[in-house]
Order: sequence, then C-alpha cells, then structure tokens
Amino acid sequence: MSVVKPQMPGQRTPDQLVRFVPYLVGGIVLVALPFCLPPYYQILMTRVLIFSIFAISLDIIYGYTGLFSLGHAAFFGVGGYTVGILMVRYGIESFWIGAPLAVLTASLVAAIFGIIALRVSGIYFLLVTFALGELLVSLATKWKFLSTSGSTEGVMNIVQPTLNLSGFEWNTTNFYYFVFLIFVLCFFILHRLIHSPFGRALQGIRESESRMRALGYNTWLYKYIAFIAAGLFAGVSGVLIAYHDGFMVPASFGVGTSTLAMFMVILGGVGTLYGPAIGSCILIFVNFLASTYTPERWPLILGGFFVLVIMYAKGGVAVYMSRLWQKVLLSWKL
Repeated sequence: MSVVKPQMPGQRTPDQLVRFVPYLVGGIVLVALPFCLPPYYQILMTRVLIFSIFAISLDIIYGYTGLFSLGHAAFFGVGGYTVGILMVRYGIESFWIGAPLAVLTASLVAAIFGIIALRVSGIYFLLVTFALGELLVSLATKWKFLSTSGSTEGVMNIVQPTLNLSGFEWNTTNFYYFVFLIFVLCFFILHRLIHSPFGRALQGIRESESRMRALGYNTWLYKYIAFIAAGLFAGVSGVLIAYHDGFMVPASFGVGTSTLAMFMVILGGVGTLYGPAIGSCILIFVNFLASTYTPERWPLILGGFFVLVIMYAKGGVAVYMSRLWQKVLLSWKL
C-alpha cells in the first residue's frame, strides 16, 4: 500500500514545476540570441522586448480587467518624452535619475486619467481614453517646450544613459541585455501581481463586476490601481524606446501606437501575459519584412494578417502554443 506524502504549504508539485519549463527555455533562448545574431537583428530583438513590456502592460487592463483602452500609448509617450526632455533640456543623462522620474510622471498621468476615464465604462471608456491620448498628441504638437530641435516636432538627440559603472560602454549587445533584464523584472512583477489575490479579483471584475461588487469588493478602486500599474509599466517601455530610437515624436501618444499594442495583445493571446510578448515578436518581424520588401503596403499586410489571425487563431497564438504544450505533457505522462 502506497502512502501519499502530504504537500507542504508553498511546496510545488512536479506538475506545477513542469509548467515553468517554457519560461526557462524562452529565457535561455533570449540570453543566447546575441551570440547568434548580427548587430542589426540584436537591435530588432531589443525593440521586440521593449514593445513586449508595452503590450503586457496593456494586457493588465484589457486582458485581466476587461477595460478596452485606446489611449494606453499616452503613458508610453509620457515616459519617453519625460526622459528625453530631462536629458536634452536639462542634461540629466543618469539612468538612475531620469528613468525613475519618467516612470513616476507616467504613473501620475495614469492616476489623473484613471479618475476621468473610470467614471464611465464600455464603449464610453474606450472613447474617453482615445480622447485623452489625442489630447496629449495635440499638446506635444503645439507646445514648443516639447520640441527640442526647432522646426522638427518631438524630442531629438536622446542618447543612451549613463549607468555610473566604471569601464562600462554601450553597444548593441550590452543594450540588448540591459533591456532584457528590465523585461524579466517587469514580467516577474506582473506575473506575481496577476497570480495574487489582487489579480484574481481583477479577473473576477472582468467576468462579472456586479457580482464582485455584491461580494463587497470596491471594484472601482481595483480598476483604478490596475490602470495606474499598467500606466507605470507602459512608462517603463516608453523610457526604453526613447533610449533605443534616440527620439520621441507626438505620434508616440497617438491612437496608432495604442492600436499597435492592442494588435499585439490580441494576436498573442488576451489575458495570458506571455501572449502579448509573442504577439509583439510576430508583429515587429512582420513589419520588418514588409518594410524591407513592400513598405507602402504595410497597412494592407497588417490588416490582412490580423484578419487571418482572427479567423483561424481565435484566442491568439499563445492559446495554441499552450494547448500544444499540454499535449506534450500528456504524452510524457502516458
């Protein structure tokens, strides 16, 4: 007669540990990529990681809270513009000063916008977030303080920050690993957030806000905190894209950037956390191939690609990858 050993609190079973294998494999691949890729593709993969953070931050409010936003790029743009203004106008090149201030500013803007946008729901929430994002586009276009190069709109001549590390110099490989470390930290924090009681409450609000309200939850406060958290991590991605591209333009705040992130979330898998990262990888590489061979037809290719995904990969690519992994696990058990 076999004796089943009791599971200690916090102890993971072998089945639970196996679930982390895809994350481990993905991490190993990302660490090894710079040794296999030329500098240009390292730059492209760095961009993938930056937009992965941006798309995952949107998934927090869209996939897990059920808030459809078309103004999420506002916080992305605020983060990039803030770090660019601090660097170009005030000479603050230190990452340890500029980046935290930029992320804090994006969080404060999210806190203000959240108070306004969360007064409504559904289609009205979408329209309010769209309007707030376009308000910042107009502000960045008209306010001369936010244009640092005269006739050209936007913040130009942003350079990679100083880390105050002796002997350290930037190159494409170092910047890739720098962004990779930030991506891992952001993913870990958001993963813990989503799998906490707070994250489960957000999913409950997504499924039935009235039921959660009847259970005694302050649903507005939960959505407000999620909105601010999403804005904070969008600000992180904005800071990184400013360092990566060397400039920020008013379109960074606009609906086009928000829609791009939404495509990444839907393409990868809504409410999966890792799905938006997969979606960003696919979309950026499709954009690269389209821009290389038929740049004028990129909108047509993007639209057609998105329609195909909606028709044949409902739920996103991550859902199909998850099902495939479950089949692999089942075959191993057999």
